[in-house]
Amino acid sequence: MTTPSVQTRAQKRAEELRREIEYHNYRYYVLDDPEVPDAEYDRRMRELESLESSHPELVTADSPTQRVSGTPMDGFAEIRHRVPMLSLGNAFSEEEVADFYRRVSQGLEREEIVFAAEPKLDGVAISLTYEAGILTTAATRGDGERGEDVTANVRTIRAIPLKLRGEGWPSLLEVRGEIYMPRSGFEAFNRKALEQGEKPLVNPRNGAAGSLRQLDPQLTAKRPLAFFAYSTPTRESLPESQYDTLMRLREWGFPVNPEVSRVRGLQGCLDYHAETAARRPDLGYDIDGVVYKVDSIVEQEILGFVSRAPRWALAHKFPAEEEMTRLLAIDIQVGRTGALTPVARLEPVFVGGVTVTNATLHNEDEIHRKDVRAGDWVVVRRAGDVIPEVARAIHERRRSELKEFHMPAACPECGSAVERVEGEAVARCTGGLICPAQRKHSIRHFATRKAMDIEGLGDKLVDLLVEQGLIHNVADLYHLTHEQLSSLERMGGKSADNLLKALQASKKPPLNRLLYALGIREVGEVTAHSLARHFGSMEALQAASEEDLTEVSDVGPIVASHVFSFFEQQNNREVIQALKEAGVDWQPLEETSGAQPLAGETWVLTGSLSMPRIQFKNRLEALGAKVSGSVSGKTSVVLAGEAAGSKLTKAEKLGVRIMTESDFEEFVESL
Repeated sequence: MTTPSVQTRAQKRAEELRREIEYHNYRYYVLDDPEVPDAEYDRRMRELESLESSHPELVTADSPTQRVSGTPMDGFAEIRHRVPMLSLGNAFSEEEVADFYRRVSQGLEREEIVFAAEPKLDGVAISLTYEAGILTTAATRGDGERGEDVTANVRTIRAIPLKLRGEGWPSLLEVRGEIYMPRSGFEAFNRKALEQGEKPLVNPRNGAAGSLRQLDPQLTAKRPLAFFAYSTPTRESLPESQYDTLMRLREWGFPVNPEVSRVRGLQGCLDYHAETAARRPDLGYDIDGVVYKVDSIVEQEILGFVSRAPRWALAHKFPAEEEMTRLLAIDIQVGRTGALTPVARLEPVFVGGVTVTNATLHNEDEIHRKDVRAGDWVVVRRAGDVIPEVARAIHERRRSELKEFHMPAACPECGSAVERVEGEAVARCTGGLICPAQRKHSIRHFATRKAMDIEGLGDKLVDLLVEQGLIHNVADLYHLTHEQLSSLERMGGKSADNLLKALQASKKPPLNRLLYALGIREVGEVTAHSLARHFGSMEALQAASEEDLTEVSDVGPIVASHVFSFFEQQNNREVIQALKEAGVDWQPLEETSGAQPLAGETWVLTGSLSMPRIQFKNRLEALGAKVSGSVSGKTSVVLAGEAAGSKLTKAEKLGVRIMTESDFEEFVESL
């Protein structure tokens, strides 16, 4: 039996070793200034492992020995981000950066703006959550709203602290950054793989992404992954500066790119881009540009967001890499809304770190402008190091028999007529909801949260249902049986039950949600809401002329023509009737012709709410309120969900009225 004195000594030594190992991790990964050789570090790690093996009661969750789980996972659970992980707007020229700078300057009403600038890593975005200083979850970006839980894999990355250093950090801290694979690690891994007769990694970015999605954390632990922190949506205990925030994160144990810098004015941004581009070959990791962020957090909040990107940040990409190859054929792809896109089939060529076999040709006008023909030798580039495109044809090498390209008159998937609206570059299939190429896309869109919100109907299941011939249009979803679903691969009885319940729950959508779900061209959430409010019923909308449609707010002549054409198609009318016969009973919006009790008020939504924000937005607008994206002295009420951030803090400082969801429901009932 272990005596108390022995156990006490073991505990003290274990705590000492953990502190030493954490310190040396900080020196190595954060400061890039190791104090001891690798052999000495490994000796201390082996000693700690031996101690914990002899005294299992001493093992802690944040111990460096516990980074690697011994149990492979069945899959990745879904995590909803407390604050959405937005994308960044891109610029590829100095003129586009100048336009961005002008918008920021106008929004802040002053000329010289200070930015925090840093390299844009070519890796995988990750969100790390720390509770009481301990890493609890790690999630991929996913669709920005929800990502995959990759905590077990992220714990294996030594550059990411399991426990925060120092003091003063908030009880709940979310840190965002990029997981990447250093070039040296990538090259060493591939050398070893080739020696062992295994398949090498294609490039560092793919290597990082694939490593992070391994179901066995022990495999991830063998991959040379690293990490840089670049932001946090948490504002508690943090400076009101992007640059200073990064320095604070550095103090707490997070690696921060040493290239991050404050720059002033437009020229400061452009100089930073040029200097970073010049150093690009010498960096130990791949980058595809630089990122500018307005340094002041207060000014970031003033500027706010547009669509799914902040107005205060921009990714300034580097020029694309180019290579030459032969264009074998021009094929046509049909998208969700029927758009016909010409795609170049290429002889395989290695461009920007990947082998490219297909590239976009955009549209017919672009093909004619570049005078590209099947059989040509062409220059291929990866725009922004991401999207392959045909830059130009090498006309000097063209054979005389090569024919000029023309868009087909009929859809290659369903044979329906192809139309091109005057003034538009894109040609489209008129087959609507019956076109096989559009089928999967239209059903996926129909099931999304902002549409019919059919939980459990993911992309892979939609593909399987279509491929098995179980559904041909969205109405067929409501005729699926338990027997059909449970017999599908990896479906099972419980999953079938859950999906059928979700389908049943979706049968009484508001009219605006159904209109959005139908995937009518140019009809987003706002336009769908306006149409539903104006016409009140599907029957009235179907009977509307183009002139009638233009009387709706947010609907101009082009949108009106798209809506009118959609309902003119007999196939689309038949699908809507089939939905009705299947029990889908769309509900009219509440009448708003009377008094609007919130007229003249401005509301702001923040934090995680129990329903999609569009639903709260629609309710507020129906009551006469304007919904804004930023808090100011003119804000009437802030509706705050869980994990509300800077908007809530600002509202409190300004003395703006704050409501919870339950407060809001009580308030609405009292109106």
